[in-house]
Amino acid sequence: MFEGLSMELKNPPPLSLGTLRVIPLGGLGEVGRNCTVLEMIDPIPQGYSRLMLLDCGVLFPGDDEPGVDLLLPDFTYLHDKLDRIEAIYITHGHEDHIGAIPFLLKLRPDIPLVGSRFSLALIKKKLEQHRITPVTFEVNPGDELRFGPFLLNFLPVNHSIPDALAVFVRTSAGNVLDTGDFKMDQTPLDGKLTDLKRFTDASRVGVDLFMVDSTNAMNPGFVPSEAVVEAELNKIFAGITTGIVFATTFASHIHRVAELCHAAMKNNRKIALLGRSMLNNVAIAQELKMLDVPEGAFVDLKDVPSLPPERVCIICTGSQGESMAALSRMARREHPTVNINPEDTVVMASSTIPGNEKVITAMLNNIEEIGAKVFDARRFKVHCSGHANEGELMYIYNVVEPRNVLPIHGEVRHLKANARIANRSGVNENNIPVVQSGGVIDLANGHAKVVGRIENGYLFVDGREVGSVTQRDLEQRLILSQEGFVAVSTGVDVKNRKVVSYPKVIARAIAEDDSVFGPLAHKVHKALTTAMNDEGMTNTDALAKVVKRVAAGFISRELHRRPMILPIVHKK
Repeated sequence: MFEGLSMELKNPPPLSLGTLRVIPLGGLGEVGRNCTVLEMIDPIPQGYSRLMLLDCGVLFPGDDEPGVDLLLPDFTYLHDKLDRIEAIYITHGHEDHIGAIPFLLKLRPDIPLVGSRFSLALIKKKLEQHRITPVTFEVNPGDELRFGPFLLNFLPVNHSIPDALAVFVRTSAGNVLDTGDFKMDQTPLDGKLTDLKRFTDASRVGVDLFMVDSTNAMNPGFVPSEAVVEAELNKIFAGITTGIVFATTFASHIHRVAELCHAAMKNNRKIALLGRSMLNNVAIAQELKMLDVPEGAFVDLKDVPSLPPERVCIICTGSQGESMAALSRMARREHPTVNINPEDTVVMASSTIPGNEKVITAMLNNIEEIGAKVFDARRFKVHCSGHANEGELMYIYNVVEPRNVLPIHGEVRHLKANARIANRSGVNENNIPVVQSGGVIDLANGHAKVVGRIENGYLFVDGREVGSVTQRDLEQRLILSQEGFVAVSTGVDVKNRKVVSYPKVIARAIAEDDSVFGPLAHKVHKALTTAMNDEGMTNTDALAKVVKRVAAGFISRELHRRPMILPIVHKK
């Protein structure tokens, strides 16, 4: 029904004058790694293209990426065009939209960063760790800023972080409106609505391509207001009379942090912050006057043990069950300063990111085993999403009346659900390209068309290394974690064609007793003797392949396993 989703790898045609090319390097077909390239040939002067990036975020690893810290957009497409990047526009300050910026700036440090005050403050703090001083342009709603052939206007939107701004990019080849992540809360805590008037103004100018957040496209109706969460938290805090309240949320959700602080203060509890990102973000929000909490409401964590537990609220990181985050450590009773006790309460004021269900459940089981009471979003209204539901998406389509729609930010099912909503609002299905990351869309003469797909893998961050880990490395790590490891070591005299060190088998992370490998050593000895005498094989690399083949066959037949096998054959 929708063009482009199943397109095979196909190089796009050369970019022509009068065409705006759109290439999502991440964020389509996945929740995270949001990064989109806008590219067009600058008519003055002609002959070379200019690029604008919309967001540059990370994806957090799942169970099938062991040892990986972050997944970045694939910057290969940009390598020979770095000097042509006019700027990176940041819609808001969540990690899945800003987390990859330091790694791109290491390739070219002077790429201008454009964003709101809070977004840029978060990025600058992040870049301090990488010793990068960025070139920044702070913008406000209604501002207009030109970078080469791209004229940018900024539209305020609701999201689960302050200062989120959609962007309207006007070019001679067509106009693109990117919502970023957004919802349409009518009673937001900071009073800043998604500005439908500015969206209407963009519609009057003409929106040739509308890039729209798809995360909640499968959810009917409208997202509840943050005011509902505020009321629920006040009710919960008022009913707790014993123990410490441990509250966790995303460190960037300053409005939710404010709600928790206010609920604590209303119930005569001092507030301690725990977790580096929580401390950093709250400090930035206070500096920018975005958090209305008096300094006297906070206490240092080290002072908590000396206070009555019923007078303390600890707001911490770890809502996603991260093993080394504050809440998980306290749930395991491994934190050096404070831990969860039976009389305490835990408030999980956050959503579950897909893929984190298992570790969150394990953490909650630890908390339940301790005996503490838990309030989470499954049973209580302690969280509401920052993304528009179906009703809000239909509403925004009717306001903007776009010529073409590109669903962004979401897995394939979310993208297709968003495309169906756009179609029901009146957008022709032929004008709704649905692509995954790497898809190439050309916008020309008011029509968006899928013209190819570039190779677009993941760039893995593993400790200090970026890009050195390959998919093959991950496959081997998975084998090690799931199937174990077997090494077979032996020595041979190739001149006299005989085995001089009887094969030794060492197994790790395999449940069976080592005695089961006795027949394997005999089989390896026999196979090597045959290979050297009957086949004339004397090269140790070739003999190692014989060992590996024999070991793999034996282990598969006898143990029904496929461990990593390391054959070691050395000359004596």
